[in-house]
Amino acid sequence: MTTAQPRPGALGEATLGELAEALRGELIRPDDPGYDEARSIWNGAHDRRPALIVRCHGVADVLKAVEFARSEGLPLAVRGGAHSIPGFSTVDDGLVLDLSPMNGIRVDPARRTVTAQGGCLWRDVDAETQAFGLAVTGGLVSSTGIAGFTLGGGVGWLVRRCGLTCDNLVGADIVTADGRYLHVSEDEHPELLWALRGGGGNFGVVTSFEFRLHEVGPTVFAGLVFYHGEHAEQVLRGYRTAVSGAPDELTTLVNMTTAPPAPFLPAEVHGKPIVAVAGLWSGRPEDGDAATRPFRELAPVVVDLFSPMPYTAMQTILDPLWPRGMWNYFRSAFFDDLDDATTGALIRSYANVPNPLTELHVHHLGGAMGRVPADATAFAARNHDFILNVVARSADADGFPAAREWARGATEVLGPDAATYVNFTGEGGEDRVRAAYPKDTYERLAAIKDTYDPTNLFHLNQNIRPSTTH
Repeated sequence: MTTAQPRPGALGEATLGELAEALRGELIRPDDPGYDEARSIWNGAHDRRPALIVRCHGVADVLKAVEFARSEGLPLAVRGGAHSIPGFSTVDDGLVLDLSPMNGIRVDPARRTVTAQGGCLWRDVDAETQAFGLAVTGGLVSSTGIAGFTLGGGVGWLVRRCGLTCDNLVGADIVTADGRYLHVSEDEHPELLWALRGGGGNFGVVTSFEFRLHEVGPTVFAGLVFYHGEHAEQVLRGYRTAVSGAPDELTTLVNMTTAPPAPFLPAEVHGKPIVAVAGLWSGRPEDGDAATRPFRELAPVVVDLFSPMPYTAMQTILDPLWPRGMWNYFRSAFFDDLDDATTGALIRSYANVPNPLTELHVHHLGGAMGRVPADATAFAARNHDFILNVVARSADADGFPAAREWARGATEVLGPDAATYVNFTGEGGEDRVRAAYPKDTYERLAAIKDTYDPTNLFHLNQNIRPSTTH
């Protein structure tokens, strides 16, 4: 890439003083109190030491940070919710542009839209939109940032009814590599809007997002049902049948995991293989019991936690299982059918999990997501009914390499050419990025990259390289 390399020691006190004085937000340096806290991210597998952290309090700060990184030749990492699995929200010896203070939200209930700044988390957006009985497809863990989640696609509990998060992106404000501040919509820079709908963080710093909202909640019928791990194959076969008749209002997934020491699970299953089917019915709550029942009778039940609940409760129900600081590596593969071969491969991977924190998630897709034309957005993987998301975790470095290799093997058995999901990609190699996009989509993204970031300033992402760097 042609982005200038950092110049260690070249940043003088006067230069840094001018930057600090120009900011409304905060400039944090390695010797400052709170630096270690400020540099940490959710994924403990990445321990980087940036030269500078700029906590932006507004668009003016973003403009100054981008200009400073470009003029000083510093690698630039953009941080929203800091959940980047490959660690792209931090960098050694570069500048971290931290959007977390920018968390303003404005709901327009009459137009059914919400405008949210780039530092917002999904719990922030859900709290505001649910005050009006509205929602957009959001993250399964509420501490996830809206920015990276949206730009990579956005698969959540409303994906079958409302589509991907990026399908509901109707406008955005963005700071580009050359310091322009643009509003993007179907009428203004529509090609850039197309790229933001699934093309990742390649094209600039998105300072605010405008989403189309849908009537959801405040009460939904949702939850989890647990089965003994020994019945995993029976559950998968039954799940294949159950989803074949599922309406769009129902989104579900199968999680093959190890039972945590959670109070809602009997003590005798703690630490043992267990299979959970989780789901959310967003239709009339009184219809939810019947709609979800086929998924709650797949095998002898350990415990059934499906019930009417607030939408915000389902959006946070998994939070305790995803604390900050664990070492995480994710892998993904789209596939078309839970046939015998696929089921067998999943069962074999499940039988060889390297530690109790590793998991296999089978998400049912289709519905509204599948009805969007493949070329309507940069997220083109529309014609698959399922996605396998493989979660490799460890409490620390011990055992992490083995978990990572297991995750790679678990997706490769579905085929070396299987499409991958940008948001569940644990590394940023070019082969993984190209696996996320069909050839025509990738080439169109590269052309847009040439227009808005020809020097690849924004390369800490699932990188679409401009043609000038090839």
